[in-house]
Amino acid sequence: MFRILFLVFLLVPLVEIYLLIEVGGLIGALPTVFLVVFTAVLGAFLLRMQGLSTLARVQAALARGELPAMEILEGVVLLVAGALLLTPGFFTDTLGFLVLVPSIRRTIIRAFLRRARGRLFPSPPETGRGPRVLDGEWRRED
Repeated sequence: MFRILFLVFLLVPLVEIYLLIEVGGLIGALPTVFLVVFTAVLGAFLLRMQGLSTLARVQAALARGELPAMEILEGVVLLVAGALLLTPGFFTDTLGFLVLVPSIRRTIIRAFLRRARGRLFPSPPETGRGPRVLDGEWRRED
């Protein structure tokens, strides 16, 4: 896990610098700076709309007496999208804008849950006898 984080923190800034230099060479420095600021402002606006929509879905689920699990996870992913959109650069903005698309966001969450399920809730070892059951009695003593 440490290696992956190290690579992310090393490679993402390098990719951002490369893209900024390339775009700056194509359209000039001032338009590049304007474009970076514009994507941050646009991203913040879209993020606010998505966040309010997710909050409304959370409230509706709670009003129905349901657990808003997917909506809460979407809120967490939107928080990450906000960090990506406010980070200057084109690569992080692209990732942030992709996460703002609800179908892509839900696909990412489902993939994460499938992957995490095996790590958080490992299946019992296969013994051929089925699940291990302990039989007993209990009582509460105050």
